[in-house]
Amino acid sequence: MGEKEYTAERLKYLTLLAEGYPTVQALCTEIVNLEAHLALPKGTEHFMSDIHGEYEAFCHILNNCSGVIREKVNMLFSGTMTGREISGLCTLIYYPQEKLKRLKKQKQLTREWYRRTLQEMIALSKLLSSKYTREQVRKAMPEAYAFLLDELLHAQADEDDNQVAYHNRLLESLIDVGESDRFIVEVSTLIKHLAVARLHVVGDIFDRGARADSVLELLEKHHAVDITWGNHDILWMGAASGSPVCCCAVVRNCLSYRNMDILERGYGIPLRPLTLFAEQHYPGLSPEAAALHAITIMMFKLEGQLIARNPDFGMEDRRLLHRLDGKHGCFTDGEGTWPLRELPPLHLEQKDPYQLSAEEETVAAGLVEAFRQSMRLRRQVNFLYERGRLYRKYNHNLLFHGCVPMTESGAFRTVEIEGRKCSGRALMDALDAIARRAYFEGDGKALDYMWYLWCADYSPLCGRKIKTFQRYFTAQEEAWQEPRDPYYTFANQEDACTRLLEEFGLRDAQSRIINGHTPIRVTHGESPIKAGGKCIVIDGGFCRAYQKTTGIAGYTLISNSHGMRIVSHQPFTDLEDALNEDRDIHSQPYVFATWEKRKMVADTDRGQKMQERIADLHDLLEAVRQGQVNLSR
Repeated sequence: MGEKEYTAERLKYLTLLAEGYPTVQALCTEIVNLEAHLALPKGTEHFMSDIHGEYEAFCHILNNCSGVIREKVNMLFSGTMTGREISGLCTLIYYPQEKLKRLKKQKQLTREWYRRTLQEMIALSKLLSSKYTREQVRKAMPEAYAFLLDELLHAQADEDDNQVAYHNRLLESLIDVGESDRFIVEVSTLIKHLAVARLHVVGDIFDRGARADSVLELLEKHHAVDITWGNHDILWMGAASGSPVCCCAVVRNCLSYRNMDILERGYGIPLRPLTLFAEQHYPGLSPEAAALHAITIMMFKLEGQLIARNPDFGMEDRRLLHRLDGKHGCFTDGEGTWPLRELPPLHLEQKDPYQLSAEEETVAAGLVEAFRQSMRLRRQVNFLYERGRLYRKYNHNLLFHGCVPMTESGAFRTVEIEGRKCSGRALMDALDAIARRAYFEGDGKALDYMWYLWCADYSPLCGRKIKTFQRYFTAQEEAWQEPRDPYYTFANQEDACTRLLEEFGLRDAQSRIINGHTPIRVTHGESPIKAGGKCIVIDGGFCRAYQKTTGIAGYTLISNSHGMRIVSHQPFTDLEDALNEDRDIHSQPYVFATWEKRKMVADTDRGQKMQERIADLHDLLEAVRQGQVNLSR
């Protein structure tokens, strides 16, 4: 057999690759390890969307791993533990520090309790670690207890129970030196890490809930998370990028939902200048109502300016301030003439109703500066850019928050983006690049596109004709109707979903669209599983405001080596109930896809990369043996 020939470029790459392997033995070991890794079961993925700032509920779901922890505890201990004991162990794993504090007050932390609890937690960790290599488990361990945990998790049975005695002594010594509380906290973290290999958040971390900032803190600490941006996320990202109209829209939403704490305490963005301006100009209103009215009028003015300087957005029908007819008490849009509701004065310039007054200019500029100078917001928006994108392909699935704009005929809608006509995947790629340019370069046109992404008819993050103006200025509900993009109809059709997946290069028979944004009306019999299982919509109503509509309190989509299931969650009460009563969120799983053949690491995106790496290493090994590349010690 002759020597394999490599191009000069390939040899250059192999020479660089060789720097990581001092010997042939090290190279061979790496090949063996990688090939063995491919035979492990695929890791468990969790998909969640539309968290909307509901921190406590999200935190609990994250801690109980969407019911997986309780499921595994039941699997191990249902024959030996009571239901109350199982609930107590689960709560301890969810909230170890808080639960230990309460148990200490109740004087329940006996030596026997520690001994039993530690053994139970080690047994659970062993079960969950079976999908991982020893090296992966070791990396997930807290450094301070890595040796101890490694010993306990990889015990070998022997004839004389030497290992059992050894491990019992390890646990006894841990109790003796007073480290058992800290150990329990760290093992709880390890258990949650092993239970979920990767978390996907499919948009809308922000919105009505009060603590989106705290949700982001949890996500920043998560061991493996990626984010698909939602329309509310992009609005905050636009505000942090310096878009005045996005700043006004964020403030307006917070005032509308009485969620000012996230601005003032969460991100240090003062509302006092706005409040003082509003009180001066609208003295007959409460401070909150005055501020809401003031920021709303400023927002409509800035929207009108933005639309006028961007005719390519095709949004002239949203420019309506000049269509207000105070004399006759009405306004006209593209669908009719509507009576005005009773409102405070508008303070519009007669010649140009879209012009901000000097005082409004000052307030708007102050808000922009405050958003841009908030260090916490900047850190979290950096995180959203680092871990997020407009859409994501992962393990043969397509993730996006809203829609891929379509026409009534089912074709991908063509939209002009900066002079270039785009549709389908090209449209998503173009808008993703613009969103990054807005933040990292501060480009004016790109900043305008952040508002476009938030609310434009053909924005993939919005997908409907927003009627904020009509909702504010008239009580006629007929004027409020917001037609949705045809995508939401075609998402129910299997052939349309297959065509969309193919547009993004996904042709696997098991590929699926995973979607958020649109609450599923469970109480009306609506299912999150659409188009014969080709499209899964996972907005189940984390936000309390949507729970009357959905009838539940959120979904988690779980994909593991055996199949896919969707878990519906019941509302979370509060942390005190969880701690005092060991009360969990009731989660109902529904299996809708079972793989004929168990999925292994080799079947994943990561597995594909590993196979490419193995091929490179085989080439390197061949080149070394042929003397074309030298290993350097």
